[in-house]
Amino acid sequence: MEETGFIKALFEDYNSFKNHKISGRYIQQKDIQVLLDNLGEEFSLKEIGTSVLGKPIHSIQFGNGPIKILAWSQMHGNESTTTKAVFDLLNYISIHKQEPLVRSILNNCSLCIIPMLNPDGAEAYTRVNANRIDLNRDAQDLSQPESRILSQVFKNFNPDFCLNLHDQRTIFSAGNNPEPAVLSFLTPSMDKDRQIFPSRIKSMQLIAKIAQDLSELLPGRIGRYDDGFNINCTGDTFQSTKTPTILFEAGHFPGDYKREETRKYVFLALVSVLNSISENNFQQIDYQKYQEIPENEKLFNDIILRDANSENGVVDIAIQYKEIIKDRKLSFFPEIEKIAPKIKKFAHKEIFCENKKIEINDENTLTENVIVNKIVLNGVELPLKCE
Repeated sequence: MEETGFIKALFEDYNSFKNHKISGRYIQQKDIQVLLDNLGEEFSLKEIGTSVLGKPIHSIQFGNGPIKILAWSQMHGNESTTTKAVFDLLNYISIHKQEPLVRSILNNCSLCIIPMLNPDGAEAYTRVNANRIDLNRDAQDLSQPESRILSQVFKNFNPDFCLNLHDQRTIFSAGNNPEPAVLSFLTPSMDKDRQIFPSRIKSMQLIAKIAQDLSELLPGRIGRYDDGFNINCTGDTFQSTKTPTILFEAGHFPGDYKREETRKYVFLALVSVLNSISENNFQQIDYQKYQEIPENEKLFNDIILRDANSENGVVDIAIQYKEIIKDRKLSFFPEIEKIAPKIKKFAHKEIFCENKKIEINDENTLTENVIVNKIVLNGVELPLKCE
């Protein structure tokens, strides 16, 4: 399908195929099992192994084309936004399988998606697996069953392209700009010299095409990760085999701590890359456009109070939410990260105190690394609830 504004059309029609049965940030294996059990006949579901604690790990295959694409999500258990977007994609394909865009993908591509590689980490809401190993640093040792499952699927499926689906923290800006990196991408290096071989050029072109397709919807809010080489990382390992590999990172959309807006843009990015691969229209893109995407920087805090009058003097106070599972639910607890005369960062929420008196947790003296239960500014309590 050629460029006809299809991304904008999908954006406007998104709610009609969004999978409303999965939402929020705390996504466990039991949450997706219901969806897996009800997949349409166009999808082939297979249990490909089990986690450290014996939870099932599945693959979903569909399409009958010659180009093979492997994708996996929730390699880090607390990174669930791309999992939601994957089920939006499956819903879209099921509903619109007769439309030209979907037919092109299904006729030209064969896809294998692992929707949740780390179900133990998903339940514990941790980056690591049950053995406290980061699966994305285990690509060489293959010490964990989940790592071995992905490695075996890679060998057996022998993909032409790989999509490595993750979440990133709220701290990232798209370059040195007051814009959050809602989506970020990386084509991992193939070696320590970061050489650019033809296979890596393909992933650069695909990322540049995604950025082009979404540029009007996310102006200035798409970032690029540093490509320092680490062969222990899965993407670097797969890229080193000359398989074009793309890292997706779902970031923070303003006010969207549940990442329901961000999932929409991840879905659009997935459709963009699948369309580009199926139509083979990405190779006309100048791969150097990839380098024009601003590199991510850690320039954001969730909240910054500016010019607050305290026992510490007039200071700025940076607050970052801690994500904690409490009573089987995900809660966001504000924690003081830094206190300084001037904090040279951007904030998703800025509060200008104008030298007025501030009290935190009913105390005049401020301390870093403390959970904030209450902030009172000039006698008025400030709302801190994370929406």
